[in-house]
Amino acid sequence: MIFPEDFLWGGATAANQCEGGYQEGGKGITIQDLVKGGSRNSPRMFESRIEADQFYPSHQAVDFYNHYKEDIKYFGEMGFRCYRMSISWARIFPNGDDIQPNEEGLKFYDDIFNECRKYKIEPMVTLSHFDMPWSLTVRKNGFLSRDTINDFVRYAECVINYYKGKVRYWLTFNEINFGILEMGAYNSLGIVQPEDLETDDFIPKSRLKRDRQQQFQALHHQFIASAMVTRLAHEIDPQNKVGCMISHITQYPLTCDPQDILETQKKDRILNKFCGDVMVWGSYPKYMETYMRDNQIEIKKQPEDMEILKNGCVDYYAFSYYMTNCSTVRTDVEQVNGNLMGGAKNPYLKASEWGWQIDPSGLQYTLNNLWDRYHIPLMIVENGLGAPDVISPDGKIHDDYRINYLTDHIKAIGAAISEGANVMGYTVWSAIDLISAGTGEMYKRYGLVYVDRYDDGTGDFKRIPKDSFYWYKKCIESNGENLE
Repeated sequence: MIFPEDFLWGGATAANQCEGGYQEGGKGITIQDLVKGGSRNSPRMFESRIEADQFYPSHQAVDFYNHYKEDIKYFGEMGFRCYRMSISWARIFPNGDDIQPNEEGLKFYDDIFNECRKYKIEPMVTLSHFDMPWSLTVRKNGFLSRDTINDFVRYAECVINYYKGKVRYWLTFNEINFGILEMGAYNSLGIVQPEDLETDDFIPKSRLKRDRQQQFQALHHQFIASAMVTRLAHEIDPQNKVGCMISHITQYPLTCDPQDILETQKKDRILNKFCGDVMVWGSYPKYMETYMRDNQIEIKKQPEDMEILKNGCVDYYAFSYYMTNCSTVRTDVEQVNGNLMGGAKNPYLKASEWGWQIDPSGLQYTLNNLWDRYHIPLMIVENGLGAPDVISPDGKIHDDYRINYLTDHIKAIGAAISEGANVMGYTVWSAIDLISAGTGEMYKRYGLVYVDRYDDGTGDFKRIPKDSFYWYKKCIESNGENLE
């Protein structure tokens, strides 16, 4: 038996990608409600107001808001031990900093957790998954304002208290390291520059103006908020476990040229290690002092900040893993643009239709490295394959390509465990079909359950288990032994 008996098998979703009900139950508007859908070849478009004649995927998404009982029943049928989901901050505090929480929103998530309990599913809740309340972006420019730390802590304290005994596993910020990337200023930090906020035109989201000094400052505020919430969660209930969540895009040197090795180390430190080091160890690593000095970045810190970080270290390290990337100093090599942030093409790997290089062996390598570095429990909370699933003439979805992808990655997890890595669980991205975060489309499907919803807004939201649904059920029943 490779996998521990208490291994947390399950699936994952995010509120802004599956929930819908964007103005039901007293919910406020979030940053995702102002972004239209796109595709592999066309960008997602942003405007600072909602146009009545435009289609916004998040407004209905796959209508989990009205289908959660059906969906959780499917999760129970698969044998999920864990369901990683997120609470929409704006469903609890519609403006982000309201005096009183929205009771309808609190009840909605309470009903979800009660439904999970019925099927003995352990919820793992992300407090902020790329859906900053829009009001905080407009009034405070998201986490660029230090005031937003207190708003977030107050929201977190409310829900951690309210769901005490029903939720034991928490994640503070989804893929927090995205805060330093181009797409992270908006998605992760909730920052919009004044000229973009005031325009009357739709802007490609990738062209929203950004300021790296502001991003690092806002990320520091997220670190402080996360540390404060981690300590608070332990005080509310010593049974609570709080994790960080990193988007881990493992870096390989393209060649054995020493300059490629150093370039890889540099990118890996900034992208993958920096945020984990702060949240696991409770302090800024020395290499970041050098990086910020070289890049003229100066973070304003309060005298108490370093003590807050030291007293708010996370209990486990959670991460998403979809692909690996190659780094090089050369400029004459073929590039792969689908790897979230781009990179040199790895000649030994195949890629998905969206250009994401598929590398299950890289997951084993990553788990080993993370365990060697941190020595705290690890969990893969996102891993999956986006593909254009179709309903066959027999009414079923035959997604052997997804089964093959998941099989190879689960084998890689088993190999890392056998080498000594402490891996506590694995949640497939995604439990059901949902809106793609990057492209905003339904055509790129990830789920184990098909949802009848399309990029033009049509579809009746009917759910159909895919072949991967039944395969994963056998996998969980056998605790990872049966992958056929």
